[in-house]
This record gives sequence, C-alpha cells and structure tokens, in this order.
Amino acid sequence: MTATSARRVLGAELADGITRGNMWALLSFSTAGTAVISFLPSTQPHILTTILGVPESAQGRVVGLLGFAAELAMILSLAWYGALSDRFGRRLVVIAGLILCAAGVALFPFAGNPAVLVALRVVFGLGVAALNAMMSTIAIDYVRARSRGKSYGLIGVFGGLGALVAVLVLVRLPRTLEAQGLAPVAAARVSFLIIAAGVLVMAGVLWLTLSPARTGEAEAHVPLPRLVKEGLVLVRDPGVALSYAASFVARADLAIVVGFMSLWITDHARAGGMSGADALAKAGAVVGVSQTVALLCAPVFGWLGDRVRRQDLVIGCQLLAACAYLSTLLVRDPLGADMMIVAVLIGIGEIAGITTAGPLLAQQVPAAVRGTAFGVHTLCGAAGIMILSALGGLLYDTWRPAGPFVAAGVAGLLVAAFGLVVRRRVKASEQADLGREAMPEEGPVRG
Repeated sequence: MTATSARRVLGAELADGITRGNMWALLSFSTAGTAVISFLPSTQPHILTTILGVPESAQGRVVGLLGFAAELAMILSLAWYGALSDRFGRRLVVIAGLILCAAGVALFPFAGNPAVLVALRVVFGLGVAALNAMMSTIAIDYVRARSRGKSYGLIGVFGGLGALVAVLVLVRLPRTLEAQGLAPVAAARVSFLIIAAGVLVMAGVLWLTLSPARTGEAEAHVPLPRLVKEGLVLVRDPGVALSYAASFVARADLAIVVGFMSLWITDHARAGGMSGADALAKAGAVVGVSQTVALLCAPVFGWLGDRVRRQDLVIGCQLLAACAYLSTLLVRDPLGADMMIVAVLIGIGEIAGITTAGPLLAQQVPAAVRGTAFGVHTLCGAAGIMILSALGGLLYDTWRPAGPFVAAGVAGLLVAAFGLVVRRRVKASEQADLGREAMPEEGPVRG
C-alpha cells in the first residue's frame, strides 16, 4: 500500500486489510469489555451485603474465593481461546466472551448463596478470558509493527474509559434506582439486568464491525492441541518468559484494584454509617480517580513502547507498579486524602504494567501463533489473579486491608528482578514481522 499515512486511526498505522471501521470497533470493544470486566468485581461487596448478608468479617475470604474460582476457569480455557481464534478468527471468540459475561452479570444478583455466586463467577470468568485474550491479540493484528506500542496505548486509553464508566456510572445504578423508590435488592437486580442487556447489544454491534478474517489459511489445518503446546513452548524464549511473568502481575493488579480497593472503602464507609449503595458509590469515586489517571497515562506508555527497548520498559514499569502498590501501607484513612494519593500512584503503576507486556510478547513470537501466544499470556494473567486473589483475601481478613496490594507489590519486585537477569538475552523474533527500523533493539544501545 502506498498511502500508508492516510490509513491511520489516532496515529496508529493500520495493517493491510483492516479498515478504520474495524479499528474503531476494536477501541469500542476495549471500552465495553473493560467496563463489564471492571463492573462485576467492583460490585461484589454490595451483593455480598445486600443480597446474601455475608458478614464483613468474612467478605475478604469470599472475594478471594470468587476471584480464585473465576481465574481457575480462565486458566483452563485461555490457551484454547487463543488457539480457537487462530483457527476460526478473533470475532467469534469475542462474541462468545460477551455472551458469557452477559449471562454471568444477569444472574449474579439472583444467587441464593455463596456457592451459586462462585458458579456464576466461573461463567463470567470464562467470558472475561475470551475478552482479555482477544483484546490483546486484536490490538496487535490491526496495526503495522511500528505502531504496536501506540495500539496498546490506545487500548489502554479506551479501556480506561471503560473502567471509568464502570466505577463512576454502572456501579451507581443501584443507588439511582433506590432513589427512585426501588428496594435495595430489586434495585441491584434491575441494574445488573440492564447492564447485561447492554453487553448483548454490544455483541451484536461488534459482530457487524470487527474484521471476520482469520490470521491465515495455513493455521486452519493445525490441530488445536498443537497450537496450545506451541504457545507454552514459547516460554523458552527469555523475552516471552518476561512478558508472561509481567502479565502474571499486571492482570492481577487490575483485579486487586477493582476488587479489594472497593471492598476496603465500602467496609470502612459502612462502618461509618453509610448505606450499602452509598458506600459502593464512594468506592467507585476513589477507584475512578485511579482509573482516570490510568487513562491519561496510557498514551505515554504506548509512546514509550515504540521508542524504548521493550524489555527495559517492562522492567521499569514493574518497579514503578510495585512501589505504587506497596504505598498502600501508608494509608490511614481509606476515605481521606492519603487514599486519593495512593489511588493516583496505583493508576500509573497499573496501566504501566498492562500496556508494556503485550508489545514485548508481539516482538518475540511468530505471527502464525500470535493468538495462541496471547492466549497463554492472558492465562498467566489469570494465574496471577487466582493466586494473588486467594492470598490477598486471606491477608485482607487476617492481617490488614492493604495485604492484597502488598502481595501484588512483592510479586512485581520479583518480576523486575527476573527481567534484570534476562534482559541482555532478549532478541526479537525474525518471524514476528517487526518494523525493525523503528525498534531500538537492533541499534547500538542493545545489550
């Protein structure tokens, strides 16, 4: 194509065969997908209190169990989603994920006991697995190699908008409906049904607007078990291993922010006499600060991803995120200014980790197994959420509310240490169709 410069969306150069409509569909998918992914964990404390009457002393463990169950389901499905997308196309997996998420959201406030709630979180987790895997993969598919950092930055921006919609608008629906006269339980149920319907509408729109193309005809004949195995074998590459490790921490960071920060603030607010809906709205405001900062910083890290050696950027961002999460040890009042400062730091650290691991993986893996590699990449994130959610729930109840954040911070320090060990051995794959003229890895600064 000769007029490459004419085929851009917000500065990102589009790949051959991808239209501006396809790219805007991806950005809309990022917004809607992140909104629904952020919404359910943010509202768990409200459901536990209003619908099930779980005592506050046990809610940390229940939240941890819900995260563990959902991520276990994700781990069992993620690599397969990547392989299925390499064979049948990304669009089909996206739609399946949205339908599963809608089902989980619609039924969540009708659960009669924690066991049913866990089962519904598994359904929702299967949907989230599909959305996370495809968001990362399509962000790479739709742009030229030199724009992969920009693409991840844009995904971060529009995903940040989705997180803001979740914590500033969606989580406030129960309070809005209560103010109009509905009882607390009815308000919660109607709110969730409205959001589930919106997710289904979005699925229909994306079916019409995402590219239906597969990655290539050759992959259609490769057995699924072989594709999954290839994604796992890639971990022998030190750059892939670092990206997988960074995903383990980065995805867990996001889950901890929307899950345990909301729980921390709502517990404290209810202890001060607020209603459940008002406490949830207050938590949404604080988490909203974190997500706003993440949104504003996403383009910065996307821009850096195309100009700095990606392994070095991942290491630096893991250190930044670790310091941000460990700063929760300094919080004295979850409703005060100190929590707002920490929320800002966490927003920066969260988006730094999320937007830098993917471009590193993209430069390390052959294009033919990219979907599978990103499936395993997201699987590592699911493992991180599962382990850190379970550990965080235990620390929340038995130690202090900052416990889940401290666990995430320590994990980030370990990943950064691993990165420092392997950084000189990271070399981009010759089959990853990189625009090497734009990448510093091949320049004199390498090593």
